[in-house]
Amino acid sequence: MMQIKKYLLSLVFALFIGLSFLLHFLPGIRMGRNFLIFAKDMILILPPAFILIGLFDVWAKRETIEKHFGQSAGIMGFTWAILLAATTVGGTFVAFPVANSLYHKGARLSLVIAYITAASLLMIPMSIMEAAILGPKFTAIRIGVSLPLVVISSLFLEKVLIHQQYSLPLDSSKV
Repeated sequence: MMQIKKYLLSLVFALFIGLSFLLHFLPGIRMGRNFLIFAKDMILILPPAFILIGLFDVWAKRETIEKHFGQSAGIMGFTWAILLAATTVGGTFVAFPVANSLYHKGARLSLVIAYITAASLLMIPMSIMEAAILGPKFTAIRIGVSLPLVVISSLFLEKVLIHQQYSLPLDSSKV
């Protein structure tokens, strides 16, 4: 039943966009054009990103991940997580598979959460554009306020999730 709903929603969206072009309904036309721009961007970004994720999964040794992202990593683990997140291209589309790989190779849960949060918050290209538009002072303040909150909230979430005995499944098809 859930699959039918997914296809039905896609069909309704496609019909709406098609009718918008036929009837010259500007909001629908804009939605259609924005969707095509987004789809093109995803087609260009995701295949190379997933190849890099696959290479990361194969090349990054469990011992290395445990050393830099494991239970004993301390504050340097947060530094590594934030630096890795800042250089991740593709936003959360790429961050979640990398985070899954980190977790299953022995990364501490709080560092995985910090990585995911920082990946959507501290992307270098986004920060450069933000600094150009809103000013470097604004960007520095936003990052300076955000980073401690990323660390504090990830430590808090780790405690809550460990208390609930949460763990990510190994096989994503079981989710």
